[in-house]
Amino acid sequence: MTHEVGVRELGLIEYRAAWQAMQHFTNTRDAASGDEIWLLQHPPVFTQGQAGKAEHLLFPGDIPVVQVDRGGQVTYHGPGQLVGYLLLDVRRLGIGVRELVSRIEQSLIDLLAGYGVEAAAKADAPGVYVDGAKIASLGLRIRNGRSFHGLALNVDMDLEPFRRINPCGYAGLPMTQLRDLIGPIDISEVADRLRDHLVRQLGYAQQKTLAGGIEAYE
Repeated sequence: MTHEVGVRELGLIEYRAAWQAMQHFTNTRDAASGDEIWLLQHPPVFTQGQAGKAEHLLFPGDIPVVQVDRGGQVTYHGPGQLVGYLLLDVRRLGIGVRELVSRIEQSLIDLLAGYGVEAAAKADAPGVYVDGAKIASLGLRIRNGRSFHGLALNVDMDLEPFRRINPCGYAGLPMTQLRDLIGPIDISEVADRLRDHLVRQLGYAQQKTLAGGIEAYE
C-alpha cells in the first residue's frame, strides 16, 4: 500500500475548464505533489483523442467537438455520466500503463458487481462492457510518468448523442448505462462507491476529501 490520495467532488464542470486544469496540475506538480482523483460531470460535448479519425464523428449537430490530448478515438460526455480524472504519479505507484488500465477497469467491474451487474473488460478495446454493450470508456495520457484524463461511466444520461458518432472508433457499438440495467440510481452514491473501489485497486492506504474546486489549476 502507498500513501493517501486526495479526492475532489466537483459537480458539473465545463469540459475545457477541467481539461486545462488537469494539464496545469500535471505540468506543475513535482515529486512531493500528492495524487488526486476528480469526480465530476460535463455538459454535452464530444471529445476526439489524439489519434482520432474524422470519419468516426458522424453528425455532431449542436454539440461541440473538442480535440484533446488523451489516447483513443471520439466519445461523448454529458450530464448523468460519471467522469473520473486520475491525476496520479504512476512512476511512484510502481505500475505500468497496462496495469493502470487493468486496475481502473477492475474498479468499474467491482463497482457494477455491487449493483448485481456482471461486466467485463476486453483486451483489444479498453473499457468495460455488459453483454457486449459499452458502459464505461477509458482514455489516459501519461506525461513524465504522471497520468491525467481517466474514465467515464454511463449512469443515468441521454444516450442519443452516442448514435452521432462511432463510439471509441467502433461503428455500431451499442452503449448502455446503469439506469437501464437496474432502474433509477443516484449518481452521487455511484461516485462514492467508485471512489472507494479506485482507492483500493490503486493501492492507496487512505483517502481524504479535498475542499475547493479547480480554480487554482486553471
